[in-house]
Amino acid sequence: MKKTRHDEPFNQKINQTGRIRKDEWYKLDLSAIVYPTLQRRDFSSVYRLSAVLTDAIDPAVLQKALDRTLPRFPTYKTAIRKGLFWRYMEPNNRPGPYVQEDIKNPCMPMPFKSNNRYLIRVYYYRNRISLEAHHCLGDGTGGMCLLQTLTAVYLELLGHPVRPEGFVLDVTKDPDPEELEDAYMRYANAQVCPPRPAQKTYRVRGTKEPFYTLNIIDGVLSVKEVMAAAGKYGATVTEYLNSVLLYALLQKQADEPHSRLRPVRIAMPVNLRRFFPSKTLRNFITMVYPAIDPRLGEYTFEEIVRQTHNYMRYYINEKFLRGDITTNASTQRNPLVRVVPLFIKDFVVRTFYMRVQDRNSSAGLTNMGAMHVPEDMKPYIERFDIYMGQPFSSRTNCAVISYGDVLTINFASSIVETDVERLFFRRLVQDGIHIKIESNRDNK
Repeated sequence: MKKTRHDEPFNQKINQTGRIRKDEWYKLDLSAIVYPTLQRRDFSSVYRLSAVLTDAIDPAVLQKALDRTLPRFPTYKTAIRKGLFWRYMEPNNRPGPYVQEDIKNPCMPMPFKSNNRYLIRVYYYRNRISLEAHHCLGDGTGGMCLLQTLTAVYLELLGHPVRPEGFVLDVTKDPDPEELEDAYMRYANAQVCPPRPAQKTYRVRGTKEPFYTLNIIDGVLSVKEVMAAAGKYGATVTEYLNSVLLYALLQKQADEPHSRLRPVRIAMPVNLRRFFPSKTLRNFITMVYPAIDPRLGEYTFEEIVRQTHNYMRYYINEKFLRGDITTNASTQRNPLVRVVPLFIKDFVVRTFYMRVQDRNSSAGLTNMGAMHVPEDMKPYIERFDIYMGQPFSSRTNCAVISYGDVLTINFASSIVETDVERLFFRRLVQDGIHIKIESNRDNK
């Protein structure tokens, strides 16, 4: 019996010829379920990825490239729909999306019914191509596949063919069925559901910017210099940068008048593909929370790095991560929860996020790591950027990515004050790292 819209949607199927049936609905993945629930007029879970090329962008050619590329990514060529018990995705064959000239404030809220219901935007500015995507479509890995493939097709239309490799997919071939799977459910099989940390943390207080204002501060650094600085403390680049952000937040809290100190904690996404084989282009991340509790005493920077290093080694491994996935999946698998009307689920999830989850971290930091492109693309790429987008509450988010010897650290916030960013970059300079600062802020 064929399911109706108000029955449980099912994943896209493979027909007898082996091709994807593009008329099928499919469920939101385990992470994507949460993001639409938090949607409001002044907030969307939107992130941005950018590729900086060596030459100026031709918008007409970029539009042709987008039209050719997007059908290869059926999970991104979609619209979100609401049923009685859940939301789900449907194929979107409306005109668009259309390439646009870039705007000053990126990652603006993305209403589900605007933009012909597409949940992606593509911008250009001088020699930069930027992709913005709603997080319910996929995480940064999926978005990077789309961006690099789009860039490769764009270069090919300009007469520079690129052989598919790594993040660059072949747009002439059908998607691998595994690219469309909810990989969480395949690996949510631990025999225990570890509890979530639930403790109020230090929150940065600042002057909220006007509606639709996102402040961007970029730091452009040398990968070699950052690796050398991290190596002095026996840490990886990710451990070192998390420690620098913890240090900046601790300094910020110490400089404020307060009745009592609170722990400082960072929300850091982990790419689960590193530990569980999957080709999925949808969300497949989980969060870890490196933290320092100043109530235990003063910490030197060396002590912060050591504690962060030990935390990462202890928690970021296949066993703990599998347990975390299982905890996340347990609610969705509950048969009673499945039949609760969507508006009740939304209320419960939104309330829990605002009162518990959002207060569980002081800032966010994501590191996409070192980007690699096919040899044919290398002469045309200067660097990549990533932005976590508009924070849910008044704070700053930090995103890191590198290409060659260029490492970019991109801060995004919705508050006027820049104390955390200033303390962060000052600490890097103290460790001998040279930094070029870029920003979309007005000079005041």
